[in-house]
Amino acid sequence: MPSQPLRAAERGTAANGIVALHLECAAVADDPRDGGLVHRLDGGTSGALAAARTRDAWKALRAAFADGKVAKTYLALVDVIPLFVVGLMGAGLILPHKLHGRLQGVVTLIGAIVLILTALVLLIVAIVEVILMVTLLFAFPFGTIAYLIIWGSFPRGDAVVILSLLMFLKLVFAAALVAAQQRFIQNKGLVLLVLTSLVANLIVAFLHGLVPGFLVSITDGIAAIVLAIIAIIWAIVLLIGAIPAIVKAVRSTASTVESTAANTAKAVGSTAARRLPA
Repeated sequence: MPSQPLRAAERGTAANGIVALHLECAAVADDPRDGGLVHRLDGGTSGALAAARTRDAWKALRAAFADGKVAKTYLALVDVIPLFVVGLMGAGLILPHKLHGRLQGVVTLIGAIVLILTALVLLIVAIVEVILMVTLLFAFPFGTIAYLIIWGSFPRGDAVVILSLLMFLKLVFAAALVAAQQRFIQNKGLVLLVLTSLVANLIVAFLHGLVPGFLVSITDGIAAIVLAIIAIIWAIVLLIGAIPAIVKAVRSTASTVESTAANTAKAVGSTAARRLPA
């Protein structure tokens, strides 16, 4: 679906849909056809679109995109996995053991599939973006100029602050796990997940500081590719680990059903025997 119409009568675009839901969006941009959109997607690509509902918000967001202050982060793909695992383990402290055992495999399977699909899409987007940036950079002179205008200014200082804050929060999270419940650190898989999350933070910080400022957008894209691959690998591990739990849950359910059916048949048989005349 195109981001916005190129002709006056064109329909079936994202901007048309936004204006249909929020009429005020038609008046916030310089061009009414933008429908409040603050950026565009290239033809044949997919991704998230940001739109504003007020003139002030549109101006602020446009300025942010123009100044390179809007950066994609793929750290969430990796960071969400240990949080997910801790959530499942925490549920085991609240839910009955049988119920938790049955739900764990199914929830893990669904979560792993969603993570794999999301990471694959974002991986493709990151690869395409890195290829585009590198191609423009070496297409001297006009391509290089276009690259410098679009991606030449990366907010490396802001990124350092955010990465430092994330690292601090992750260390606090790890310490809280150890203090809250010893069983968490006995789970080798969880320990590896937390370490992977910390290493991912270091990878991004290293790649951001490896090159001059005007090339950081490219290394940021490379970091996104690395993190997406890491997320896919861990999601596959979770997917494989969920299969035995699901099989066990299915067997347990089948055994329970058979036992209930046998007890019911036995009870019916005893009742019938008592009703027979002596």
